[in-house]
Amino acid sequence: MICVTETYLYDEIIVPQLQRMINLEKLALYFVTDRAERFIDGNDLKNNIINHIPRLNEFIFNIRTIVQCNNPIHLLSNEDIYRTFRSFKKYEVICCVDYFPKGEYGQCHIYSYPYTLTDYDNITNNFLGGLFNNVQVITLFDERPFQHEFFIKISQAFPFLRNLSITNSEPQKSNDNNQKFSVIEYSHLITLHLLHVHDDYIEQFLFDTKTYLPNNIHLSIDYGQLQRVTHYFTMDATRNNCSKIKTLFLLDFLKLPKHDRTYFPHLE
Repeated sequence: MICVTETYLYDEIIVPQLQRMINLEKLALYFVTDRAERFIDGNDLKNNIINHIPRLNEFIFNIRTIVQCNNPIHLLSNEDIYRTFRSFKKYEVICCVDYFPKGEYGQCHIYSYPYTLTDYDNITNNFLGGLFNNVQVITLFDERPFQHEFFIKISQAFPFLRNLSITNSEPQKSNDNNQKFSVIEYSHLITLHLLHVHDDYIEQFLFDTKTYLPNNIHLSIDYGQLQRVTHYFTMDATRNNCSKIKTLFLLDFLKLPKHDRTYFPHLE
């Protein structure tokens, strides 16, 4: 059984259905759910699912729980969630807990490793790394800034990344401006979405001192931000990566003005 969806009915529907599948031998369970109070953890999976399926010998899961944070005093950590998986002797389990004060919610992502999906959503600064050869599509989101070192970790963890979306309005820490960067290469990247980001992340990907982009990039971006970061299409540091752009999707702007197109020589 595979469930790849967002659901509000984990406790009401998914758990009762699984408890009736007593002859199930293999279970792949993937979903995102909102819950009123607590994260789904190892104790929950064991007591509500595994203990009811005696023949189960392979359990693959990828579960992200979102809860409203009404009590900031009792916030669970990665270690708290890991402890609930002590009885999972046959599995390597990854736990990642994040809290977003502005959004007033928390997120707990638990999954069996090796990772089996081709996409990985809502990666934050709490990402532990690893190797995800199957993954081609990722989204990055946080209320804390993504520094250059974070993007190094991302490029190493997802060597076959093709589609990258970033949502982060927090500026990068200013001390990055004084250091020499190692240039990050995304060899297989095709699509880059930078629609809801601080200008710093546009610099992160368009400055050739920070990132080397492959040819034929499809870029989604705000036109005003693109103007600012490229200094109205005159900056040399962004010229190389802008020359790699094949398709440009501009937020709230129908078409790139003709006088700006010379900065994008391979634009279709």
